[in-house]
Amino acid sequence: MKDIRESLGLRRVINVSGTMTSLGASIAVPEAIEAASQILPQFVEIGALQKYASRVIAEVCESEAGFVTASCSAGLTIAVAGTMTGPDLGAVERLPDTSRLKNEVLIQTGHLINYGAPVDQAIRISGARIVPVGQSTTGRRYQLESAITESTAAAVFVISHHAVQYGLIQLDEFIEVCHARNVPVIVDAASEYDLRRFLALGADICLYSAHKFMGGITAGIVVGKREHVRHAYLQNIGIGRGMKVGKEGILATAATLQAWVKRDHAADRQRQNANLVCWQDAVAGFAGIRTEILPDPTGNPLSRLRVSVDPAQAKVTAWELADLLSQAERPVIVRDDEIDQGYFEMDPCNVRDNETDIVAKTLRTAIATAATQSTHKPTPVHERRNRNAAALLNWPE
Repeated sequence: MKDIRESLGLRRVINVSGTMTSLGASIAVPEAIEAASQILPQFVEIGALQKYASRVIAEVCESEAGFVTASCSAGLTIAVAGTMTGPDLGAVERLPDTSRLKNEVLIQTGHLINYGAPVDQAIRISGARIVPVGQSTTGRRYQLESAITESTAAAVFVISHHAVQYGLIQLDEFIEVCHARNVPVIVDAASEYDLRRFLALGADICLYSAHKFMGGITAGIVVGKREHVRHAYLQNIGIGRGMKVGKEGILATAATLQAWVKRDHAADRQRQNANLVCWQDAVAGFAGIRTEILPDPTGNPLSRLRVSVDPAQAKVTAWELADLLSQAERPVIVRDDEIDQGYFEMDPCNVRDNETDIVAKTLRTAIATAATQSTHKPTPVHERRNRNAAALLNWPE
């Protein structure tokens, strides 16, 4: 297809950051594009289309029911809302007023992350009150048990590379404790490959992004036990109205799921690993540059290349190198959420075949250019963060 970006005045970025919303999440699969194109010229009863999607979602995820919403974040808000209102349509219309409802939502402190916005904000939009469990790197069974009260409506468990990966209560135990007190568990699994494991462990509702690993158009998937899914769906006549999804998003999501189960995932992994080796070889021998291929921290079947930078030898910091890559003729955008630790990562899952060598060349050129500096005064990482925040405040210019 013709690359439309230049005609719009947009940079032709190469995404080695991963399934990031800020970069458009992923490359949509042909099945999603075709489904959206076919339904857009047609009138359709949205409720009936959602019922069709529910059957597809339930089959693929091996669950009871599901529906499509605007995003995974929207799914989190309305799933929480559903646990508070149940089938009471009056309560649905009163939200975010929860004064007459169970309104406490438990979440481990180590899961209170920012994935582009604070996860607790997505919960609080419903009118729920957050009850943190444990400390940032500590979660214990007794802490969760003690946090459950007569006002507890639900508990949220976040699966994300942003979340703390050690010291917390694991999902199976989290579900066991909550279910012993009849507390439903909502799992936010926005960027996860596995569409069945969390539900099989007993989660009442699981939330996925259709537009990330699966390659759909922007949408969120709410799937799980029929009663809880129904109560979440009812929020479409309340606070979920502003989170509605169009007919194209619903059908494209169903088509994306059907394509997902047929995809050759082994071939994808082989291609991705070849990209990592190519990039690793490209920087071999440069002073102050160390690389390692690491598995995804949440267990997704992919690896990433971590590039660690010693400024004293490389004459550039990790964040300065990331900026050089992003300013290249073909901008290369890396995964930089932990960059103040002195490294960034390169994710191969959204790289087109003709972009692999461009990334390798751009990386080599940026490192070599930095190495020619006679002196190097590192730029503090907080200046980069402040600059990025200022760019938000200045939009649009």
